[in-house]
Amino acid sequence: MYTLDHAAEASSFHLHPLHLKWPHSGFIQTYDTASIRRGYQVYKQVCSACHSMRQIAYRHFVNAFMTEEEAKAEAAEIQVEDGPGDDGKMYMRPGKLLDYLPNPYPNDVMARLANNGALPPDLSLITLARHGGEDYIFALLTGYVDPPAGFPIESYQAYNPYFPNGSAIAMTQQLYDDMLEYEDGTPATQSQMAKDVACFLKWAAEPEHDIRKRWALKLAVILPPLTLVLLYWKRHQWTYLKSRQFVFKPPRQPEAPPE
Repeated sequence: MYTLDHAAEASSFHLHPLHLKWPHSGFIQTYDTASIRRGYQVYKQVCSACHSMRQIAYRHFVNAFMTEEEAKAEAAEIQVEDGPGDDGKMYMRPGKLLDYLPNPYPNDVMARLANNGALPPDLSLITLARHGGEDYIFALLTGYVDPPAGFPIESYQAYNPYFPNGSAIAMTQQLYDDMLEYEDGTPATQSQMAKDVACFLKWAAEPEHDIRKRWALKLAVILPPLTLVLLYWKRHQWTYLKSRQFVFKPPRQPEAPPE
């Protein structure tokens, strides 16, 4: 049974991503906002052609990695259907902060038709939905290699040993060195772009990450002395009960009447 069990596992064999040291790893480390901003640029110019982020709105960018003015300008680049207007018809308007990132396809059927039957997953929570999180994202984007001899693969597929479902993935390699130009002048190597977009997707899935760590640090500083104060107060408040002594006095026997 042991041999059969492991033979079944071998049929779905895939590489596990290495655990990398991310800027936000550790107890007190926070997100690298510059990397998140670059990662959004990678998503916008590369990933958004196929993948949606339905749970992320432009207002979420404010004070995360953009100013309010920058986020408004970013939202204004898209056109959103709104209405009905005074004439009862729908109309297109520039995007606002309250609008969500646009979906590249109107529905899942169109998405499958455009991708040979494969449905590109929504990336809003992808680092929480995949084992390994941002390590998996980085490994997947940089792990494309030629398939081994005799490996069955379709013409529209690529081989990636980090992809769990048989290593044949419908998404071909998307990141290449110097395929885009970062706004801050950072060299756009494949590994740099993969790292930045992984940081952006991590932020998208857990925007409360820095706040959670900030509160954890505050509690770590406040709770120990507060615990000592409460222990002292408890001892002082209830010491009379702990030190109380009970003395048993047997009842006096009635004196016998004189004869």
